[in-house]
Amino acid sequence: MISPKFFIETLKSYDIDFYAGVPDSLLKNICAYIADNMDAQHNIIAANEGAAVGLAAGYHLATGKAGVVYMQNSGEGNIINPLASLTDKEVYNIPVLLLIGWRGRPGVRDEPQHVKQGKVTTGILNTMGINYDVLSTDEEKAAKQIAIAVEALKNNEVYALVIEKGTFEDYKLQSVEINDLTMTRESAIQAVAAALGEKDAIVSTTGMISRELFEYRANNGESHNRDFLTVGSMGHASQIALGIAMQKTDRTIWCFDGDGAIIMHMGSMAIVASKEPRNFVHVVFNNGAHDSVGGQPTVGLKINFPCIARGVGYKHTFSVSTMKDLEQILEDVKKTEGPTLLEVKVKKGNRKNLGRPTTTPVQNKEALMDFLSK
Repeated sequence: MISPKFFIETLKSYDIDFYAGVPDSLLKNICAYIADNMDAQHNIIAANEGAAVGLAAGYHLATGKAGVVYMQNSGEGNIINPLASLTDKEVYNIPVLLLIGWRGRPGVRDEPQHVKQGKVTTGILNTMGINYDVLSTDEEKAAKQIAIAVEALKNNEVYALVIEKGTFEDYKLQSVEINDLTMTRESAIQAVAAALGEKDAIVSTTGMISRELFEYRANNGESHNRDFLTVGSMGHASQIALGIAMQKTDRTIWCFDGDGAIIMHMGSMAIVASKEPRNFVHVVFNNGAHDSVGGQPTVGLKINFPCIARGVGYKHTFSVSTMKDLEQILEDVKKTEGPTLLEVKVKKGNRKNLGRPTTTPVQNKEALMDFLSK
């Protein structure tokens, strides 16, 4: 395996020292090292992967140097437009080094939401005309690959290093931001789910939130038919929920969102508000972190989600940070005419023995559709 220090120092030897992106579980060791060793001017955790390409482009315009954009391969869809219409040699000809975590690589067992993306990861790069290499786990070979990438950057090309599982040695994040919140996300999810009406449905976002909701139902011996677990397509849970809410006006539809996910496509909040769905409750579990991929920080606890929601037109907003306040406010939330936003501030982390959904995505979809049809 490669030492994160070796990798970053090798890039630094070529005067490459600007990073932007969205953290990924396969890149968590390298992302942690970057977070600990780069200042805020040289490492930006972006709202989404496309925005990270924009940041790298701006950095190049200001300095003449190439930036590095890191991401999970699920983020390739977000970078296609800026790669094709901004950095491409037929447009502005801007160099960027992409670090792409290869989830769902063919032949490697992974979660269902990564399978298709794994199959098309390198095909997308080929279609975009982007040269790439799969980074070796041998440091000597990796150094040669980096040298080839640097030559491409000198020619103002975009170049990608695709990262497999186990490429980097373990590195534990040292600069951990600890909040003083006491409520766990799991207990908050349980409290909200328990307060729902019998006809209500939930659309839960990518990552730990869906896993914790699934386990809550399982532990209670309940059916999962009221919950749509959005295991992929990070940032789009609110639009899925809106699509349901507008067609099922006799039911309250709850969107269980995360701070990282809602920030990724925050403009969706304005669309929710513009449609004025009376039966829409948007719950944001905010711990200021990308919990599912290593705990790297978001700006979630530095911004005012209720203020943003009111600004775009949500009719009611609430924010709580204790279980007592959450339990009290839920009765008020249930009486409101939506769209309503409830921010629930929680501490970082999750149970180490937290399970994963045991039903397939198709089974989940069919069960929910059956529930909604009655």
